[in-house]
Amino acid sequence: MPKAFLIANVLGFQAVWFASVIGAANGLPWAGPLAVAIYAAVHFAWTPDRRGDLRMLGIALTMGIVADSLLAATGVLAFASPWPWTFAAPAWILAMWAGFALTLNHSMAFFRDRWVVAAGFGAIGGPLAYWGAARGFDAVDFGLGLPIALAALAVVWGVAMPALYALHRTATAREGATA
Repeated sequence: MPKAFLIANVLGFQAVWFASVIGAANGLPWAGPLAVAIYAAVHFAWTPDRRGDLRMLGIALTMGIVADSLLAATGVLAFASPWPWTFAAPAWILAMWAGFALTLNHSMAFFRDRWVVAAGFGAIGGPLAYWGAARGFDAVDFGLGLPIALAALAVVWGVAMPALYALHRTATAREGATA
């Protein structure tokens, strides 16, 4: 895979993350979805694995809706700009999940067969991303306090990282079996 693609893959996701967080914090919840639409258009024009990326995107968006909606419903997280609904994960946080999904088969592919490392990365990186969004931008609030939120996020992301790869592998195998 060309190094330029991997660099663009990382930078594209970072652009989505910042657009989402800064947009949400400033009452512009559409900024993240717009950024991920642009990133995804460029990504899918260049990716060597459209089918695999679409599969991972579907898996990650489903996981993101469930995980962040549960964290919001239980009061662990409160999202700024909860558009278009207040009862589930907002569009801007799902934009971040979508952008993240597009890195998993490429710049983050290192984690694919290293489930323990993936879990460790998720357990540390996930909470840090939310903490950065909270502390640096006020895009997220930890309704039950910082320790509970970070612990919950560590569990969610520690499970999510290897689960994303496992679900992707299972879906790929099923697709291959039916083809």
